[in-house]
Amino acid sequence: MEEKRILFVSSEVVPYLAENEVSSMSYDVPKMINDQGGQIRIFMPRYGNINERRHQLHEVIRLSGMNLVVNDLDMPLIIKVASIPKERIQVYFIDNDEYFKRKATFADEEGVMYPDNDERAIFFAKGVVETVKKLNWVPDIIHVHGWLASMLPVYMKHYYKNEALFANTKIVTSVYSQSFDETLNLEMINKVKFDGIPEEAISDLEIPNYENIIKAAVKHSDAVIIASENVSPSLTKFIESSEKPFLPFTPKEKFAEIYTDFYKTKVL
Repeated sequence: MEEKRILFVSSEVVPYLAENEVSSMSYDVPKMINDQGGQIRIFMPRYGNINERRHQLHEVIRLSGMNLVVNDLDMPLIIKVASIPKERIQVYFIDNDEYFKRKATFADEEGVMYPDNDERAIFFAKGVVETVKKLNWVPDIIHVHGWLASMLPVYMKHYYKNEALFANTKIVTSVYSQSFDETLNLEMINKVKFDGIPEEAISDLEIPNYENIIKAAVKHSDAVIIASENVSPSLTKFIESSEKPFLPFTPKEKFAEIYTDFYKTKVL
């Protein structure tokens, strides 16, 4: 993978958040590509429970300052950056006080999902793409991890479809086991349609539960990786019948060689 550019977009990454299957793979896969001589960038939200002082986050003024429109509201975009110690891996954090200042990731202390998680996902997707455009850094592959990042494939294939910068960029989505049981705001489909995305392309979002959000991401990806042993049978069947190149679940100790081969033979 030497000299290849891969943009990793994840809802969770260690060491900034607790270890789980999404946050761990969102560190291990970029590290593997970095070790092979590939060029990587990682993007994640800057949740309020990330310790900025400990992890030495700092704002990048030249990238911050633009406003993103979410459902007809202007939302300021703040970009922060940090480096993973010893790895020379830069992580960019998408921040906005309204969406990400609260001291948790997806739910409050009672375990109730935030009612604006749909808007947070839209803001995150737009924030990543707008920042990459400002960096003028052209990825060969965008690899998406975690449901909060799942709007990125949708926006890339519609909202940003005419961006010459991404003309040859391929999108890979890793699918993990179900991480919430609730349904997001039922207005989500209308908020995405507000950005000119056709209803027939996002019909799954009429009921924005975990499985349907992932289905929307899969439909708009160029390839799919089943990244968990516990992906539901219905979602697995959907992926297998999607006619997209897909990689079945690979145990962590074997993923490096198999993921690299998948990138090279099925994606690039």
